[in-house]
Amino acid sequence: MRGHPWVFSGGIARVEGSTDAGEIVDVFSHIGAFIGRGYYNPSSQIAVRLLARSPVEIDKDFFRRRIEQAVALRQPILTADTNVGSGTTNSGAGATNSCRLIHAEGDLLPGLIVDNYGGYLVLQINTAGMEQFRDWIISILKELLSPIMLYDRSDSGMRIQEGLTEATGPIGSDAPPEHIEIRENGCRFFVDIKGGQKTGFYLDQRDNRSCIRGLAQGKRVLNCFSYTGGFSVYASLGGAAHVTSVEASADALELCKENLILNDIPLKDHRLVKGDVFEFLREDENVYDLIILDPPAFAKRKGQVRGAIRGYKDINLFAMKRMTKGGLILTCSCSQHIDAEHFQTILSYAATDAGRAIQIIGHWGAPIDHPHALYHAEGEYLKAFLLRVVE
Repeated sequence: MRGHPWVFSGGIARVEGSTDAGEIVDVFSHIGAFIGRGYYNPSSQIAVRLLARSPVEIDKDFFRRRIEQAVALRQPILTADTNVGSGTTNSGAGATNSCRLIHAEGDLLPGLIVDNYGGYLVLQINTAGMEQFRDWIISILKELLSPIMLYDRSDSGMRIQEGLTEATGPIGSDAPPEHIEIRENGCRFFVDIKGGQKTGFYLDQRDNRSCIRGLAQGKRVLNCFSYTGGFSVYASLGGAAHVTSVEASADALELCKENLILNDIPLKDHRLVKGDVFEFLREDENVYDLIILDPPAFAKRKGQVRGAIRGYKDINLFAMKRMTKGGLILTCSCSQHIDAEHFQTILSYAATDAGRAIQIIGHWGAPIDHPHALYHAEGEYLKAFLLRVVE
């Protein structure tokens, strides 16, 4: 296993005793050496998700230590005068009051996601094993962080695979406001924690958005799959000459518009396009100096990889054809089943077919609040390449 946090069903020689989904089990090697302690799900291909490498007690204190450790990592992200429960920030350019607090396997808490949106904590429990500890987790989060509200967004498809039903809504309180205002690197955003994608906002692109802000001065920018306008706001505040945002969801595009207004960005310098990005890139005849491609995961399962390869190649090929000489493309993939090397190969095929000479001038993953375990390559899901069109 070499430290990997998952034990697959095919790697288990035998199971001793009766075990239900979510039950804590010990894992031993074929020679009887202790490997780890975790929770078991006989219905899942990932049969055991390890919580510890030693035979420690999996009690409330165990979860408290893990959550305290996770929260400590995020402290440098938040400004000194911003606390989790206050929902307030200072007015400095670097003010940030939102981040991911717990990132599943990356924080040694597989199946658990917690995001902080200016004091509103959004909880997502994805596995039957972690579901067993829901009450402890909620109690600890309240004790440690005194949030304005806890909101449950345990509605991922993974829960169905784990034999769980969806669980959504406020936890022990009234409903949250329609939109929550957050601040990120001095930019302001409305977030829909009730119905937005993921838990409401793509917190994992924070550093990449900051990069775009520093590159946008005087440029004609195209933001594809713009969602609620994260990259669009940063580009505009970075001095872009004009920004075009393309998004299929009318609700997301409307929130993008509201976010532009929230940041005092003139709408005359922005074009909002509701439509399919693939069709837009095929039909659009404009050229751009900076393009952002941040699509949803095209391959959520291994069986979708072939179609995802075609999708990634097409959008990058079309984007490369729309670029000025010397223009920049920030292209991303959050498909777990396509690693960085594979994604780079796809980009090279796109460049060849587009007839463009391309440089890689940057390559990044997710920011510090989205860590992944050293032995868990699957946790490195986000790949972002900054490309330059040489000719």
